Amino acid sequence: MSIKYTAKVIEHFKNPHNIGTIEHADACATEGSPACGDEITVYLKIDPATDRIEDVKFQSYGCASNIATGSIITDLAKGKTLDEAEAITWKQAADELGGLPPVKMHCSVLAVDGLRSAIRQYKKEHKGIDYDTTLDVKTVTDELRHVLWPPIGADIITLKLVKYVGIDQGAVTVEISINADEKYLDPTIEEIIEHVSKIRGVKSVNVENV
Repeated sequence: MSIKYTAKVIEHFKNPHNIGTIEHADACATEGSPACGDEITVYLKIDPATDRIEDVKFQSYGCASNIATGSIITDLAKGKTLDEAEAITWKQAADELGGLPPVKMHCSVLAVDGLRSAIRQYKKEHKGIDYDTTLDVKTVTDELRHVLWPPIGADIITLKLVKYVGIDQGAVTVEISINADEKYLDPTIEEIIEHVSKIRGVKSVNVENV
């Protein structure tokens, strides 16, 4: 079955804005999605006097949606302060493109995650702001809001696909309830493991489909 894209997605895919690298970038971060193999790297040049993003570029490895969301998210970020750009959401990115197919909505999450990671790297290195969080159920649950269920394009917490989150001395258990025959089950489990593993203090992640 073919995937239908909006005219704006196609425009940004064929003629992406801000693509490339920044020599001597002030910050650079890469985010990847095990669900589809997409990856994005975001480069930032910051005016230290105003905290504004003077320049932002990206490199994308993946599908049309990944390239289009990288293009639009860098458009949205350019000229904004670090705090303003950090507040950009994946829904904003998707809306700016006129919407994305549900199965491709995770690309907007990936683009936002790449931007935020670069911003937080800069803040940590240049401003001493530490984003490391305490490992608890709330932190894990918040991170799982970045994992989308492809057929619908909504996160697995909102859809109540997560039934339990447990933590025992750094070992995290996530119980989900998804039909065992679903083709997106394994990629979603990989996505859960990838996201939760980022949290400080996590030693292992076990995902059980109950």
